[in-house]
Amino acid sequence: MIKRPIIYLPLIFSLLLAGGIWLGMRLTIDNNPHQMLRISGHSNSKLDNILSYIESDYVDEVNRKTLENEAIAAMIEKLDPHSDFITAEEFHEMNDPLLGKFEGIGVSFRIEKDTITVISPLIGGPSEKVGIMAGDRIIFIEDTLVAGVEVTNRDAMRKLKGDKGTKVRIKVLRRGIEGLIDFTITRDVIPTFSLDIAYMLDAKTGFIRLNKFSATTHEEFMGAVVKLLEQGMQQLVLDLRGNTGGFLSAARDLTDEFLTDGKLIVYTEGKNRPRSFAFATKKGLLHDFPVAVLIDEGSASASEIVAGALQDNDRGIIVGRRSFGKGLVQEQLPLPDGSAVRLTVARYYTPTGRSIQKPYNGDKMEYHHEAFERYENGELMHPDSIHFADSLKYTTPKGKIVYGGGGIMPDVYVPLEADSSLIYYNRLANSGLLFQFAFEYADTHRPELNQYGSPEAFVEQFRLTDKIYNELVAFASEKGVNGTDKEKQAARQKTGILFQAYVGRHIYDEAGFYPVYREIDNILREALKVLDKEEVLL
Repeated sequence: MIKRPIIYLPLIFSLLLAGGIWLGMRLTIDNNPHQMLRISGHSNSKLDNILSYIESDYVDEVNRKTLENEAIAAMIEKLDPHSDFITAEEFHEMNDPLLGKFEGIGVSFRIEKDTITVISPLIGGPSEKVGIMAGDRIIFIEDTLVAGVEVTNRDAMRKLKGDKGTKVRIKVLRRGIEGLIDFTITRDVIPTFSLDIAYMLDAKTGFIRLNKFSATTHEEFMGAVVKLLEQGMQQLVLDLRGNTGGFLSAARDLTDEFLTDGKLIVYTEGKNRPRSFAFATKKGLLHDFPVAVLIDEGSASASEIVAGALQDNDRGIIVGRRSFGKGLVQEQLPLPDGSAVRLTVARYYTPTGRSIQKPYNGDKMEYHHEAFERYENGELMHPDSIHFADSLKYTTPKGKIVYGGGGIMPDVYVPLEADSSLIYYNRLANSGLLFQFAFEYADTHRPELNQYGSPEAFVEQFRLTDKIYNELVAFASEKGVNGTDKEKQAARQKTGILFQAYVGRHIYDEAGFYPVYREIDNILREALKVLDKEEVLL
């Protein structure tokens, strides 16, 4: 029997829960979001009749719009796990992340201790222009108290976003300043980015991480590639871990940069959609570049199109863990009241003909949390526990065996680490206490941390001292997380790296996180080893 440490369960479950929520928001959809809905049949349907009966004869007052929305949502629920009904109120919230911009005040924030805390204002954005600073706590939006009232991220975004040119008045609490500070912010168009970071891992290896495939992804990616080439990049690590997808066209355009003219990227087909092929062109800049693509159980949809296309064309190397397994394509069909339906209209297939859509038994919760089952059956730690049916076997042009029916299996599988000597580290990390302590430290030491002046200086010079570590241990003990002296000593080095990475993210965004986190990133470490092997250079 395979023994798996229970310490990973909280981390895995929380990742899956978050992934399930975000997966529903970031779907692979056709690059035609404005296509009009085709309505067929009789307008005087049973649904119309029932709604009319309820409205005219029901004993109590009802809201027809609410009933219609609930009826539509119930219908869509019966189709497949990725078709979705988007109400008019949710429309911009669901679509803005994929369009590359929205209209608002231009801050990134998190809810900490039931208070909206500014992580950073967008440089040159409306909030920075009026003096909003990292660490500010938003207490009032207009005349509404939003601190200490269990405000959610969705509530905060709805109150702060608004049409360009409109104004919003907020009151913030700033550390070291007595009382609340009033600001009136004029909303503007705020860009959103699908590229988290691009930098050189070493003298020849570039690193690019994408969080989604939006309307601006290809442009962002190529801008980063050009800069890395100027810095001497000779090979690339493309990180698609946790990337739940977006526009199919964005995945196609990005993949085109790696494949030579005429190579098949992907094809789609549905009952009412004839088979449609996407081929590479001559314009790609990275045809001859060694590339390693990083994936995991959170990589879905458009991410899988990229990974599958490169794998099936014997291009580069795929490293990490088996991807999510979403092989369905949605089109967004607008409705007259501003709502919309994202309807699955086709399946997509990788160049060898694979459908990587995983099975669905009608239970959406089970479907989105299927990766938890992968932990339970040992897959995340032991790849030899993964079994594919022979009927799902396909062969690439150079003879490599690949499989369909449930995600992209990487060429190099990197399991979760299961080091029993790091039990205290895992308790700190999985409980969220290390992240919370790092946030508090960054917030209270912001002036001195800003004195490093740049992410590079912070990465090079900042370290977790014994004094800070002892404070962390005491903080964890107060929260009920304890360990032996031996366990604490064993956890010291790795805890220090993750603590520095978290602090760096709070002060310098992703540029302060990834260059530190790479030291304990075993998937990235394996990718760098593989890139040094001659056979992946072709």
